Amino acid sequence: MQTEDMTAQARQAVDNVYRTDSRRVFATLIRLLGDFDRAEEALHDAFAAAMEGWPRDGVPSNPRAWLVSTGRFKAIDAMRRRARFDASLATLAQQLDANADDGVEASDESVEDDRLRLIFTCCHPALAPDARVALTLREVCGLTTEAIARAFLTAPPTLAQRIVRAKAKIRDARIPYQVPSPDELPGRLDAVLRVVYLVFNEGYSASTGEALTRPDLSGEAIRLGRLIVELLPEPEVVGLLALMLLQESRRVARTSPTGDLILLEDQDRSLWDRAQIAEGLARVTQALASRRFGPYTIQAALAAVHAQESTAAATDWGQIVALYDVLARVEPSPVVELNRAVAVAMRDGPPAGIVLIDALLARGELADYHLAHAARAELCRRAGRTADARASYERALALTQQETERRFLARQLAALPS
Repeated sequence: MQTEDMTAQARQAVDNVYRTDSRRVFATLIRLLGDFDRAEEALHDAFAAAMEGWPRDGVPSNPRAWLVSTGRFKAIDAMRRRARFDASLATLAQQLDANADDGVEASDESVEDDRLRLIFTCCHPALAPDARVALTLREVCGLTTEAIARAFLTAPPTLAQRIVRAKAKIRDARIPYQVPSPDELPGRLDAVLRVVYLVFNEGYSASTGEALTRPDLSGEAIRLGRLIVELLPEPEVVGLLALMLLQESRRVARTSPTGDLILLEDQDRSLWDRAQIAEGLARVTQALASRRFGPYTIQAALAAVHAQESTAAATDWGQIVALYDVLARVEPSPVVELNRAVAVAMRDGPPAGIVLIDALLARGELADYHLAHAARAELCRRAGRTADARASYERALALTQQETERRFLARQLAALPS
């Protein structure tokens, strides 16, 4: 029984390390092996070896370094086996083997930099903008193609093709795996910030699954945000970090103990993380003071309005509408218009917001966006338009793939008067 318990614990350790560290290991393997596909194969081989060996030999003191070392040497062995079909692999295996000691010893210490190197490689200007984001979300953060497609409102096969083409471009153009030089950095930053923001959004509000949030992803995005602030403390970098901190501060209050969704106005604000709020407010103030800020800083300012109020009733919706007006000029999008419409409804009453949302839906851009229909349903419910609320809740339910949101919408629908 003790042996069975040890085996179960070792396998659980493998699962835990895979969940928390697999993308870090992958990033380091790319640095060491110089190829996405080779690193992916090495990653899988390393975890397969861990699943076999850790129950027998015990969990190593540094699992991440063990996986990096194992993956690298398995990749070298695989290249040697294939060398009889491709002589160039023999030379490459010899080169990798010669540098093994330096790479493995440094792997754990440099793993944080490896993630940043990988992000900038995936966001190289030689790649198409959408391909940069898709590739980074897939390879750096391990999101599925389907999850990325939902973030882009794009078909999964289209995203898959972008990722394949982007990897081929990196290989064929010999794009270097490194952080850009200081003079190249500003021009490469926008795509990187967009990636970090999308990663955070997937963690803050998961697109699929049972749980509303994925703290591993939101935490990773914040960690990456801090790294980029250290690398390039530009106002928008600081603003993005502020935005993520302020939104993440509410995570615990966003669901009940049973995992049910709680709207912002109904949250227990005593559960909000005051340390994250304090840091977020300080950073958004810093970014705004520069007068060189952009959309992330404006969104952080919006989050700050909520964070500074002790009750939902005290919220200054006029200020929020004004900030959405600024955001719509800086970065116009139908989702920004939707959020502004909700803020107008909170300031001027539900009918005013319904008019704006109906106009948005009539344009067709948000026809399949479940949050647009959910927002309309809630405003119609508050306005006493029960039949319209029911139709919008049903439409939102049909479009939602996130289980926590589905339960919330189903409860709201069931609570409507007959």
